[in-house]
Amino acid sequence: MNTIDLVELGRLFMDRYDKPTPLFQDNGHAIYWLGIPEDSAFRCNTYLIVDGQEAILVDPGGHTSFEFVKNRVLQIVPLEKVTALIVCHQDPDVAASMVDWLALNPEIKIISSVRTNILLPHYGKTVYTFTNINEYPVYYFVSGRKLKFVESPFLHFPGAFTTYDETAKFLFSGDIWASIDMDWKLVVEDFNQHELKLTLFHIDYMASNIAARGFVERIRHLDLEAILPQHGSLIPRKFIHKSLDYLYNLKCGLDLIYPDLKYK
Repeated sequence: MNTIDLVELGRLFMDRYDKPTPLFQDNGHAIYWLGIPEDSAFRCNTYLIVDGQEAILVDPGGHTSFEFVKNRVLQIVPLEKVTALIVCHQDPDVAASMVDWLALNPEIKIISSVRTNILLPHYGKTVYTFTNINEYPVYYFVSGRKLKFVESPFLHFPGAFTTYDETAKFLFSGDIWASIDMDWKLVVEDFNQHELKLTLFHIDYMASNIAARGFVERIRHLDLEAILPQHGSLIPRKFIHKSLDYLYNLKCGLDLIYPDLKYK
């Protein structure tokens, strides 16, 4: 297995992110971080999964980043190899470019949840092939490799979900474990310092500790090599346990808005 040490990768590349960055490669299955089009504290990550002749974009990004993402994809595979988009929720920084991808290829599948799919047509495309993760929680590549979808309700959208790549053991976590950070690195090197960057995002965007704990219980059994959020730095295996504990104990959203409200 040709695995990639993410911590070493982060140190190796440092500020040289002028091309797609391979995160995993093994026997025809690969995962790439495609980069970020602008330098800001609110960086949006888009990932590409390649399996044989199939390629899937994870959270393809906003309309303004479409050309950047398209050009990065072209450095890896022809555009016609992109067969599907995974859209973990409906926010424009995640989903708006779906209309651009569908304009290139109307046959591209949109993989998402029912609640998300209700809102996606507001971006301007009402006819497309929709794969419902609530009904089909596993996606099979032609090779037989699998992606598993794990629902993450109210983190931060009722229909949000995460994607587990069974081959790489990577969790594409959407807004969960997202961070806000001007002093950014591709891979987290010090989790204690990273916690503040997580908290700057989570206290406002996540619903409650109940939602956070419920999701942690859903994924505790997964063997995770890395967490790949839609914003901020990637979390390597060495910090997975701390990441789970952070989310399990997180006070956020309604916990902070109504701190004295008790159930009767």
